[in-house]
Formats: sequence, C-alpha cells, structure tokens
Amino acid sequence: MIFNLPTFSIFFVGAFLLLLSKGRLHKYLFVIIPVVAFFSVLNTPEGVSYYYNFLGLELKAIFVDKLSKVWGYIFAIMAFSGAIFAYHNDDYKENVWATMYIGSSYGVIFAGNLLTLFIFWELMAIFSTMIIFGRKTEAAKGAGFRYLLVHAFGGQLLFAGIILYFYQTGNFDFGYIGLNNLATLLIMLGFAINAAIPPFSAWLSDSYPESTVTGTVFLSAFTSKTAVYVLARGFPGESILMYAGAVMTVYGIIYAILENDMRRVLSYSIINQVGFMITGVGLGTQMAINGAAAHAFAHILYKALLMMGAGAVLYRTGISKTSQLGGLYKTMPLTLLFSCVGAAAISSFPLTSGFTTKSLIIAASVQEHKAIVYHILLLASAGVFLHAGIKFPYFVFFQKDSGLRPKEAPFNMLLAMGFVSFLCIFLGIYPDVLYKILPYPVDYVPYTPSHVLLQMQILMFSAAAFFFMLPMLKRTETITLDTDWFYRRGAVFLVKFIDKYIIRYGLGFKEFIFVKATQKLSMLLSNPSGLIKVLYNLIYYKVFEDDKDKYQENLEMLRNIRYVKADIRVGDSLLWVMIFLFLYLLVYYVAKV
Repeated sequence: MIFNLPTFSIFFVGAFLLLLSKGRLHKYLFVIIPVVAFFSVLNTPEGVSYYYNFLGLELKAIFVDKLSKVWGYIFAIMAFSGAIFAYHNDDYKENVWATMYIGSSYGVIFAGNLLTLFIFWELMAIFSTMIIFGRKTEAAKGAGFRYLLVHAFGGQLLFAGIILYFYQTGNFDFGYIGLNNLATLLIMLGFAINAAIPPFSAWLSDSYPESTVTGTVFLSAFTSKTAVYVLARGFPGESILMYAGAVMTVYGIIYAILENDMRRVLSYSIINQVGFMITGVGLGTQMAINGAAAHAFAHILYKALLMMGAGAVLYRTGISKTSQLGGLYKTMPLTLLFSCVGAAAISSFPLTSGFTTKSLIIAASVQEHKAIVYHILLLASAGVFLHAGIKFPYFVFFQKDSGLRPKEAPFNMLLAMGFVSFLCIFLGIYPDVLYKILPYPVDYVPYTPSHVLLQMQILMFSAAAFFFMLPMLKRTETITLDTDWFYRRGAVFLVKFIDKYIIRYGLGFKEFIFVKATQKLSMLLSNPSGLIKVLYNLIYYKVFEDDKDKYQENLEMLRNIRYVKADIRVGDSLLWVMIFLFLYLLVYYVAKV
C-alpha cells in the first residue's frame, strides 16, 4: 500500500510524475503528494523499518520515533499549504525542485544512520539551491551560488566528522552523539551551518529573499528546522548550544530592525526564532526538547504565513522594500488580516500557537535555573513583537500612502493563508492537540494568570517602544552588512592575491623546476664522466695549483655545459654501473649485519 512506503520515496516518485504531467493534472498532483505523505507518516510504526549492508555493517536505513514524527507531520502540512499557495505558478520546474527538496528533508529526519543522513543532507542543499536559482535574476544567481558554497563547506565538515566518527567508534549509528572530540565537533559544525547559527547565518538572509514568491515559502520551512531536528537528536543538553541559541535570538532581532527589505526582515526573524529552538536543545531536558519540537512545529506555520503575506504583496506590486510600500490595507485587506494572524503568532499573543510553544522553552530555562538565558529569552520575546509583530505589517500595509493600489492576492494564495491562519489560532486555543504528539509527556499549563499577564506586559511595552522610536525605525534605502561580507568581499581579495602572487609565482616556479632546471639537469647528467672531470678540475685548479685561467676555463665549461659534447665511452658507463652496484651491495651487507 502506498501509505506504507518510506515518506521520502513518495516525494521522489511524485517529482517524477510531476515531470511527466502538465496543466491542472500537474497542479493537482503537487497538492495531493503532501496529503499522501501525511498519511504515510501517520501509518509509519515507530522503530527501524529498513536495513542495508555497507562495509560489512548492517545499517539502519530508516528510523522513526515520536521526535521525528513531529517533524514528519509538520513537513507534510507545510508542503500541502505551500502547494496551494503555489497553485497559480506555471513554473513546473520549481514545483519539481520543491518536491525533491521536501523529500530530501524527510530523508534526513527519518535517517537511521549518518551515511543516509549525509546523502539526503547534500541532496537537500542541491535542490534548495535550484529553488533559489528559479527566480532567474542576477541577484538570485549570485545568492544561489553563495548559498551552495556555504552548504558545500558545511557538507564537507559533516562528512569529515562522520568519517572520523566511524574511525573512532566503528559504526555509523545516528542517535545521541555528544560533543566530546574532533569528530563530533565537526558533525556539530556541519549541523550548525544549516541551523544558521552565527557567524554561519548570513547565507539565510542573503538567499531566501532572492528566491521566487513561492520558493521563499518552501525555503523558510525546511533547511533550518531540519538542522534543529538533527541537533536535538544528536546533541541534546550541550550547553554551548544553549548559549548559541540565546545569542541567535538577539542577533536576529538587531538585523531585522535594521533591514528594509520585508522578506529579509522575515528571514532574520527565522534566525531569531530558530534561536529559541536551539536554546531548548541546549537545555536538553524533556520539557526543553518538547519545547524545541513544539516551537519548530508552530514556527513553520506562522513563518510560512508571514512569508505568504510578503509574497502576495511582492506578487501584486513587484516591490519588496518597505520604504516604497504603505497604504496597502485599502486594496489587500485579507492579506493584511492573515499577515496580522502570523504576526500575532510569532509574537506569542495568547490564543495563538506561539504562546503555547515558546513558553515551554522559557519555562524549561526557569526549571534549570538559567537566569541569564531566561532574561535573554524574555528580551528576545519583546524584540520579536517589535520587528515582526509590528514593523512588518505597519510599514507594508500602513505608515504612509505609497499610492499603490494593487489587487487582492489570488484566491489560491488567500486559501493557503486562511488555512495556515486557522492552524495558528487552533493550536493556540487547543494546545493539547500538539502536546500529545510531542516526544515526552507534557506536564505544563500555558494559560495561567501569571503567564498571560507577563506576556501581555511584554507585548504592551514592546508596542509602546515601537511607536516611541518610530522616527528612528523608519527605513531608508540602505544595505545592511552581515557576516557574508567576509566571503563576498574577502573572496575578491583572495582571488586577487592568488592571481597576483600564488599563480604568477607558481608559474615561475613551475617554469624553473619543470623546464629550465630539468633541461639543465638533463644536460648535466647526459655525460656523467665529463661532469665529474670538470668538477675535479675546478677543485684541483682552485685548491692545489691556484691556476685562475684553468679554473675560469672549466667554470665556463660547467656554465655552458660544453662538456656534454664529449664522447661517452662504453667503459665509462660500465664503470658507473659497477660503482652503483658496489654501493648497493655494501649498503645491503651493512644492513644485514
């Protein structure tokens, strides 16, 4: 039965069918594939499903448990929502790349060993790059190329770590790994790059905004959240992740506030929100891991909703800069409404999904007595409302009247946004639906008077700060420098340095070694007896007779290699052969003794 197939295979077979289909059939298939995948996840039993042999080892190909199923469910829901949002899209190639990208993500989360994980990890990087290239602009080509380079670097780190790990342990099992040596450090760094942990985060805000309207929606959901999963699987409780996640929450806010491009604002917001999840992984308790999983589930929904809203605006106006937008509430009221639901959810308003998931991580930091981390997370919660909860809808739909009067978003886009908005509110009102599928039992009540009051205070003070600082927050046509500057500009200097010094001197060195020196040596050795005679004369006339004329004559012969014209006698050659044979036998005899 099709529901019993490995979930990733459903997407790869589906991608093949998409290649063969056109028109409505193609679009129907694009929507149906995630539905089939959802029931596949639902029917997949926990445990090991398949094995294969490699290097004499029996490896688990697919492993499923409650943790991986959380990602399995939300990936299918996201794929379904994205397919509806992209229903108007006639670029069938992008749909194929997106389907294979999602299938690769499933391959990672259900991987039973590190080799299988690595294969799908690299496929995920390739297919996501093709989605970025799909916009077919020069900016998209450049961003896609940089994206591919960064992820290729991360893949090399991961592969090196896996090989070292196998050398040390003798297996490729993927479970708890822990940070305890170079191999595990390399594996963690490979995962960290995909998770966009600073300073390896600039690829996300550089590439996602350059993709197509629909491509960005898919990209926002899978790569970084897949990285959260593998970190939760392999490195729970590593304190370095707790602090790295806390830094991410603040880092993303700062750049989101400075940014002018609406999709880049939301991309930096991904870094901020993934920071909460990484903090939960670093805390490592059952509540914290539940929080990381639940927040990944909720985040994929409301971030996709916000990206859909921004994408609808870009689709209708062709503009992404907030400084050029405003007043769109007049003609795009439904897009505004759904965007506000996403803004409320990401800001953790009560009765939204963000309120019932993010609080699990914050509560876990309190349980573990991590006061610094707790206060950073509270600060970041306020900052989220500032940059994503208010800034995005205010500057895009309100602020000034830009004079733009675009049509409302197409029906399929509104349908997708309406569906995701419903889920954001539903999970806020009925959190137990999500809590029941989390990896550990949940003993937590989000709706307590103290929690609701604290969150409302944070939101109100954040809103007051926004409007108080509004003159300073208005964006202008500026470019925000991130850590990608080092490989954008640094790569130019590196290429110039290589061209000016390494290549030029290298060519000179090559000319000397392989041409001039080789020719010289060849000529010298073409007449060994003549060479020895000249060298003997040089020493003799310099040391014993002090005959300057004879010395200069022989020196000139050596420089001009004139002696090579001398006849090479057979007796001389035999003499050299006998000498080398004697030396060889002498060395052999000494070694034996």
